[in-house]
Amino acid sequence: MTSRLLSLAAGVCPETGPADFVDACANAGWDACGIWFDANTWTDTVATKVRRRLDDTGLIALDMEPIFVTPDGDHGNRMVEAAVRVGARNLLVVSRGVDDVHFAERFGELCDLAAPYGIGCSIEFLAFMSVSSLGQSIDILDRANRPNGGVLIDSLHLARTGGTPADAASVAPARLAYAQLCDAPSKGPGDAYADALDGRSTLGDGGLPVRELVNALPAHTAISMEIRSSALRSTFTDATDRARHVLDTTNAWFAAEFSAE
Repeated sequence: MTSRLLSLAAGVCPETGPADFVDACANAGWDACGIWFDANTWTDTVATKVRRRLDDTGLIALDMEPIFVTPDGDHGNRMVEAAVRVGARNLLVVSRGVDDVHFAERFGELCDLAAPYGIGCSIEFLAFMSVSSLGQSIDILDRANRPNGGVLIDSLHLARTGGTPADAASVAPARLAYAQLCDAPSKGPGDAYADALDGRSTLGDGGLPVRELVNALPAHTAISMEIRSSALRSTFTDATDRARHVLDTTNAWFAAEFSAE
């Protein structure tokens, strides 16, 4: 067990709608969950259902994702509105084909929209996106210079982009509202995109330095379990069963790794 807030990332059950995902997480015993925003299917009715499920179950909406900032625009304004409706605490923002100057400008605008509601915005860096390292993310945060701006460190993406737990420890604590954890082979396959969507594993079943990363994170940093795995989806076809398996294995790993601390 851990005293940190644990959440299940929406990507663990990509086939499940956001309201049903809240139910699955609640039934499995989670305290928090992520909310997936699909601009093509999100409506006022969906927002109302999600908020009702969150209120009824008492779950915390740790984050809502994703905002892809592209040269052709984004749905960020709509997603800020949706986050306010459901009470999400953080927004995940990714740069797709945008240079750092323009991304920093847009990221700052999103932070300003979210700030009055106490919502944070976090940059996620990925090897196959325009912002592809922790250092690049920090440079953009410095350029945007917003108090509610932060960076989302994902254990897989940190490793696959050459980052280390020591790099994570160098980030200002205020910029680390939450992090994403999973395990995976220490050396990834050639297809980084498939690795991120299908190749993750539960904690302890891979070779990533997850324990060292957890130790590098500030005590207040919440944990979102981002275990996107084709094997997990095949083995646990029911969303509640999958959510319960991830929670059970996560709690067991924390108990084994940190029981003496």
